[in-house]
Amino acid sequence: MTPTITAFERSPDGGKGLARDMRVRWALEEVGQPYNVRLVSFSEMKQPAHRALHPFGQIPTYESGDLTLFESGAIVLHIAERHTGLLPDDANSRARAIAWMFAALNTMEPPIVDREIATYLERDEAWYEQRLRVLEGRIRNRLGELSSHLGDADWLDGAFSAGDLMMVEVLLRLKDLGMLDDYPNLSTYVARGEARPAFKRAFAAQLAVFTGKQPTG
Repeated sequence: MTPTITAFERSPDGGKGLARDMRVRWALEEVGQPYNVRLVSFSEMKQPAHRALHPFGQIPTYESGDLTLFESGAIVLHIAERHTGLLPDDANSRARAIAWMFAALNTMEPPIVDREIATYLERDEAWYEQRLRVLEGRIRNRLGELSSHLGDADWLDGAFSAGDLMMVEVLLRLKDLGMLDDYPNLSTYVARGEARPAFKRAFAAQLAVFTGKQPTG
């Protein structure tokens, strides 16, 4: 059965691949699973029909048969557990890959998103600059720790996994800020993820929603 995911009708990132349906698209492309996309507007996201799929009125959602999921991490984990290619066969390696998924979402992403929210909503506050410095300090601390762990390896724990997929997606939120420039191995790590054919297909599909031009190739 072909699953259906939801995505922004008009992505606020302007087609940069930062909306969270990108993570799900990438996972589906990695495992070779065709999928359908249902686009929803901001107003539709808050309607009862969509909230029945996602209680918090956000995207993405995932529907396949009688299963409905929300939260990008849960969806990617579901995909990874039911297809080969995103989780190792070895039980311990598999557990570590899942741990890196959680690390991306619970350790790396929160201060990055907090910084984004601050720049959108708190810029006019008297304490904005001080808060921005604190948030950027937290981000850099995490980047330093991640950089130390990665070292000169290609991926976080052996072969590419769902943990890398989620981590690259989170780090992409920093790409335009130049914050990765101080961590060359992380910049290379992100570029390595972007170079994967599955990422390119997912990015092209999401960008096509914004540009109105269907991906080629």
